[in-house]
Amino acid sequence: MHYIRNIFEKLYRETARKEVTILLGPRQVGKTYLLKQLQSRLPKTRSSAFFNLEIPEDARRFIGSREEIFHLLTHAGDVVFIDEFHYLKNASQLFKAIFDSEAGIKIFASGSSSLQIHKHLKESLAGRRRIIRVFPLSFKELRVNLKNQTEDYYLRYGGLPGVTQETSYEERTNLLNDLLQTYLLKDVKSLIKEENMQAFNLLLYLLAQNQGSLVSANNLANQIGLTPRSIQRYLDILAGTYVLETLPSYSRNLGNELKKSKKYYLYDIGIRNALVKNFDTIDKRDDKGCLIETAVFLNLRLNLAPDEELRFWRTRDGEEVDFILLKNTKPVPIEVKSGAAETPVPSGLAAFLRRYPKTPRAYILSTSPAETKTTCGQTEIITKHWTKCEEILERPVG
Repeated sequence: MHYIRNIFEKLYRETARKEVTILLGPRQVGKTYLLKQLQSRLPKTRSSAFFNLEIPEDARRFIGSREEIFHLLTHAGDVVFIDEFHYLKNASQLFKAIFDSEAGIKIFASGSSSLQIHKHLKESLAGRRRIIRVFPLSFKELRVNLKNQTEDYYLRYGGLPGVTQETSYEERTNLLNDLLQTYLLKDVKSLIKEENMQAFNLLLYLLAQNQGSLVSANNLANQIGLTPRSIQRYLDILAGTYVLETLPSYSRNLGNELKKSKKYYLYDIGIRNALVKNFDTIDKRDDKGCLIETAVFLNLRLNLAPDEELRFWRTRDGEEVDFILLKNTKPVPIEVKSGAAETPVPSGLAAFLRRYPKTPRAYILSTSPAETKTTCGQTEIITKHWTKCEEILERPVG
């Protein structure tokens, strides 16, 4: 099935650049598909070659000296695609040598595990490589590609491209469970001691169950029976393999604000639901609020510009705003509601605006289809349906 990905045109522009372009992201988000789509779009005047280093036949071609592999890559085509490149020994040295040579070869590479990739890229490739993150399908992409699907589909099965090709509940849920097990076996088993896999699995479940809530390594350690240091290492592994996204807290050092707390979100709602073993329709879910909040986070996260970042805000008294979008360090508070928006302004948002009265704009995202505007002090508050959260990310023209 052909998919339209918003990132594709950005990647295609990379074909004109000399730097090594590296696609990073968790398994099954479509990195291989994007590389093959790029290869098929190349003009006939540019020859190409595609290597997938998880395929034994391709992997065998890279058994040899550095000189032999350099010769292979510089004579394979004008554009060379290397899928799962972290299996390539001395990858950073080879990429550097090819970039610095007169061969004029453009390399696209992809990988799933940043822990392994960082080992390969420990030699500086500054100025020689461009890293691009690949995420699951956004809600907008899902709506474009699967016109018959709804919000309920996204909140149950997520945005992994392979899952969207399945046509039944059983096929979708089986595939999500298979992907979860494949991740554990392929990307994590080599990084975790065998005797600790059960504890690691429990950590994954607790993170999924408490997604979007404040998470403490000490509390997790007490529940699982490991040390806080071990828990933090596992959290780092999950983040390092792009399975876990970290959301830090926002503070301007005003009294009573949490400054070092974190929230965690799994990279795909379908994977999250597989962990908690619940694929029920959204109208029957007790965790509806968690799912919508996660959907908003994931769709904002994958569209952030270089001058933007996401945080959350909370005080020790429990006042909270789900997300703070920082654009050039200026805060834009975003509150998510699983029902119709509260009237008047939600208490957490009101508390934030009392502390930061010069905030020009704030948003409430809810399940109400109506878009409304109101004010709180100097702040304009805009209410939108949660599926329109990308509209918050305004982009300057030119």
